[in-house]
Amino acid sequence: MITQSIKVACSNCNLRELCMPLGLNEDELNRLDDLVTTRRKVVRGDSLYRNGEKFSALYAIRTGFFKTSVAAEDGRDQVTGFQMAGEVIGLDGIVSDHHTCDAVALEDAEVCVMNFDRLEDLSREINALQRHVHKIMSREIVRENGVMLLLGSMRADERLAAFLLNLVQRLHTRGFSQSELVLRMTREEIGSYLGLKLETVSRTFSKFVEEGIVEVKQRHVRILNPDALKLIVNTQNCQPI
Repeated sequence: MITQSIKVACSNCNLRELCMPLGLNEDELNRLDDLVTTRRKVVRGDSLYRNGEKFSALYAIRTGFFKTSVAAEDGRDQVTGFQMAGEVIGLDGIVSDHHTCDAVALEDAEVCVMNFDRLEDLSREINALQRHVHKIMSREIVRENGVMLLLGSMRADERLAAFLLNLVQRLHTRGFSQSELVLRMTREEIGSYLGLKLETVSRTFSKFVEEGIVEVKQRHVRILNPDALKLIVNTQNCQPI
């Protein structure tokens, strides 16, 4: 990992609306700029942080994709989430002052480092920032509840359909296509996250292709019939996972 001491200006960042609160005045924006003073580059395959490391900061993803995972009892990595540009990671470390999972870059990435002690102090003075931090934490709770529902009550095709819908929705929020995406994660990692075997993930993708729901070329996925995916998960508003 390479840490760069580059002055970061949240006020000029094109992802500000995704990871920081709206409606701040000029003075509050300047103080927020002082909070984020470092960018860190993480090469594909490297860790941003590891399970057991001391917690000191939250990280706003500027570019790239990450996965978070924990070691299962049998020694395998259990994927617990995928994070992309505009999202904040590192919340797992707040409860015990140590990280409880690994965060690994799925492609070359860059993050903004936000010292948590300074973030807490500033959020006490800026109500909008405090509400935004609470919103991020709440969103993580909702996501975890969604995963529990996914793993506990959905069939394999429902799990993969919900995963694809959620992923394309998140990407569309960032200005990408509503129907096309490049999977930064492997099918094995998708299976780990969804509680499915690799063979099941591949078989379900093939089923979607045969039914004309998606088109798959290696990691490039084109959604041909989003309504069919929504019908599979039996909702018009896919829960975030």
